[in-house]
Amino acid sequence: MLQTPTGSCLVAFVSLRGDANWDTEYAEHAAALQELISRQPGFIDMTSVRDPATRYGITLAVFTDEASARAWKLVAEHRLAQEFGREHGYADYRVIVTEVQRCYGP
Repeated sequence: MLQTPTGSCLVAFVSLRGDANWDTEYAEHAAALQELISRQPGFIDMTSVRDPATRYGITLAVFTDEASARAWKLVAEHRLAQEFGREHGYADYRVIVTEVQRCYGP
């Protein structure tokens, strides 16, 4: 379950893949970024889901604060992946950054 402490920074990446044939290459990029983000200072947790039928997906990443999230945005390998995605993979996407006000479950 996604860890989302009150006051943490939640970054939501909502995307629509444009090319269904990009799945294998996308998986390779995603695995490399998941390893990289796990070592990023201030990183807390991340989860991703994608509907293969519609190609819509969402990735939620949680950081201790907005400064940590901004630092992740500037990591060279992440920037290269962003550029590749914009040029070759995504028909549309949105990045939403917000502070967690509360999080609860059962």
